[in-house]
Amino acid sequence: MIELYYWTTPNGHKITIFLEEAEIPYKIVPINIGAGDQFQPDFLKISPNNRIPAIIDHEPADGGAPVSIFESGAILLYLAEKTGKLIPADFRKRVEVLQWLFWQMAGLGPMAGQNHHFSSYAPEKIEYAINRYVNETGRLYAVLNKQLADKEFIAGEYSIADIAAYPWIVPYERQSQKLEDFPNIKRWFETIKARPATVRAYEKAEAFKNQALDVEKSRSLLFNQSANTVAN
Repeated sequence: MIELYYWTTPNGHKITIFLEEAEIPYKIVPINIGAGDQFQPDFLKISPNNRIPAIIDHEPADGGAPVSIFESGAILLYLAEKTGKLIPADFRKRVEVLQWLFWQMAGLGPMAGQNHHFSSYAPEKIEYAINRYVNETGRLYAVLNKQLADKEFIAGEYSIADIAAYPWIVPYERQSQKLEDFPNIKRWFETIKARPATVRAYEKAEAFKNQALDVEKSRSLLFNQSANTVAN
């Protein structure tokens, strides 16, 4: 049994998609980041960066005590290696998957996240910041579109590289991007969207949406953290 500490963000969706694809039994523990659940002491014990997702594996491969993992890329890699699913055994194919997994973690996710922030959430609309991140998101889309020109999936076969990237493409309109401008991404996107495991993962998210929140408190919790947040 995998205990998944989760909220309905792109990084959270990565893990539900994997678990559904691999047919691994799991239990969702909701961490409402808009209400501040990510700062609860029990959660910080397994996710010291106060971010979702995190997991506890109660049946680790070494047969020892439960293992906790935070950071979505680390979780995907851990689960793929444990199960032998969605990551190639072949050395060179594995390298291909890993570099695109880290491309998402270091590029697509952070840049699209800043795009969301400055375009949708920042109280002051700073044109330079909006243009900077919209353009960089577009550049990364173009990189992915080129990679998919002769491949069905990012590294050839469906893998954790695709699972990592897909949820960050879902809000493409919010990122001021058009899938029509990236036909290879559009074909890839529609293929993954239709996978039964993807459908089930996003259905799970529906149970946690539309929860009543204090909007100003949520913004303060999500966007006004500093060193003092961790120190305290």
